[in-house]
Amino acid sequence: MFHVVIPARFAATRLPGKPLLRIEGKSLLQWVWESARDSGAISVIVATDDVRIQTAARAFGADCELTSTACESGTDRVAEVVRRRGFADSDLVVNLQGDEPFTPPTLVHDLANVLMNNPTAEIATVIAPIGSLQEFLDPNIVKALCARDGRALYFSRAPVPWPRDHLQNGSPMSFTGAWRHIGIYGYRVASLLKFSSWLPTALEKTEKLEQLRALENGMLVHLLALVASPPAGVDTLEDLQRVREFVAKRSLARI
Repeated sequence: MFHVVIPARFAATRLPGKPLLRIEGKSLLQWVWESARDSGAISVIVATDDVRIQTAARAFGADCELTSTACESGTDRVAEVVRRRGFADSDLVVNLQGDEPFTPPTLVHDLANVLMNNPTAEIATVIAPIGSLQEFLDPNIVKALCARDGRALYFSRAPVPWPRDHLQNGSPMSFTGAWRHIGIYGYRVASLLKFSSWLPTALEKTEKLEQLRALENGMLVHLLALVASPPAGVDTLEDLQRVREFVAKRSLARI
């Protein structure tokens, strides 16, 4: 059994009001909530610092907590909800971002199962194969290094592993064996509360990747490897248009 918490912030820098933007008659947030609801979670809670999102979430039937405006990240918002609801230390919670409308419900379920099946793992997250050299070189696409037993070794914005024998003029020409990180997390509640109590670490501040805080503090992070990336989320107006076109085409195909 597991819970899902969906952090949703109104004041997104690149796309303000993002959770409430409409896609085929439903808000972006409702698409995410419906995916989480269909995952088999025993509860799905929206966590937001904005009453407009709270009102909209409750209107389509979601359980919603109004969290502190002092939360610096979605993880902090999830931790606040976990504390407020009194979840047990052994409970499992999945942090599903409020801008990922087409995360498959099966992926949410499978991520929780990673923790159920790996009792020493404290956090679980998702990786998928890098699909192109452009992705490999893009610092906005986070790369993950994975041990043979599924443990996360490192996360970086840099192109890793570095293909030393496949360079041209000093630049990589191969991305064989490279993985990209998909930003959905599963936590044991005790691990989440420890993580959120720690100050940002040196590597985290350098790479601007909060999952490095867990590795620097010795947490075991297990990686769920997919065969392909799930549909991309919404960060920009261009992303929103792409998603709207995808849904429209899918609706036409069903007619």
